[in-house]
Amino acid sequence: MTSPSDTPRPPTGRPGPPRTLFGRTVPEPVLSGGRKVTDGFGLLSYRFRPLPEFMVIGAKRSGTTSLYFQLLQHPGILPLYPSAKLLPKARDTKGVHYFDTQYDRGDAWYRSHFPSVLKRSIAATRLGYEPQTGEASPYYLYHPLSPQRAVTTNPSARLVALLRDPVERTYSHYREQRRNGVEQLSFAEAIDAELERTDGEYDRLIADEHAVSFPHEQQSYVAQSEYVHGINRWLALFDRRRLVVVPSERFYQDPSGTADSIYSFLGLPELGHRPERVLNAAPKDTMDPGIRRMLTEHFAPLNRQLEAVLDQQLGWDG
Repeated sequence: MTSPSDTPRPPTGRPGPPRTLFGRTVPEPVLSGGRKVTDGFGLLSYRFRPLPEFMVIGAKRSGTTSLYFQLLQHPGILPLYPSAKLLPKARDTKGVHYFDTQYDRGDAWYRSHFPSVLKRSIAATRLGYEPQTGEASPYYLYHPLSPQRAVTTNPSARLVALLRDPVERTYSHYREQRRNGVEQLSFAEAIDAELERTDGEYDRLIADEHAVSFPHEQQSYVAQSEYVHGINRWLALFDRRRLVVVPSERFYQDPSGTADSIYSFLGLPELGHRPERVLNAAPKDTMDPGIRRMLTEHFAPLNRQLEAVLDQQLGWDG
């Protein structure tokens, strides 16, 4: 049986930035010790850590990191525990990945990542209304067991799906794996190899709730852009009114306005214009026109199906 903790992941080859506290570099052993202490406290106090009010469920390479940290600018949205203010990190964490690759750790471990009742109470006194918290784990949309796991643990959660033009998302996902030193094939070769690479992985994940699959998560370039299948899995278990779907292009064009629409969806007051940052962006690259045409034709009927399911125009087919 394979668990997330003993499954090797291909190295990224990109060391993170030095961690600092009060302007001084903090040695990694000190950071590791601090993480163990804070993680241990979070686990011990999990009963006093309510479940999150919302989850950003996807999609990968669609701007979920930028969206999550845009949402965190609202005083009524609290970050995950421990925050960068408590434990020096490169930046706050956005996702827990509990319902996809970390499910064997249990609900107590999941709850240990969220703000305590005390922290919420202090924030509520300051704000004059109840704060909220959430996480962003974009593999949730594609993982076949995530919806069932989520509805079992947190059935009242609100869901946010940020979906990018599937042609662009497919290419961006491929390019990410190339930058990480994992993908050695050309884009055309990787698309051709996708079915063989991922063959049987879906069934393996279904059969063994502790299984994880690197090919299913990271080499499913085209399949992860076929959004309608993942959305249907979530809507089979969560009411449509609990899901808001935002095209990434709308978010890129108007981050503050998009964040305000999500605040309203969550029942929080709007903020108006706030500082905007784009995180995890990659340099532009030109896709082969023939591949672009092929992908556009492939995704067009799936996009129409998704628009029908959502009763919403997404604006990707020209």
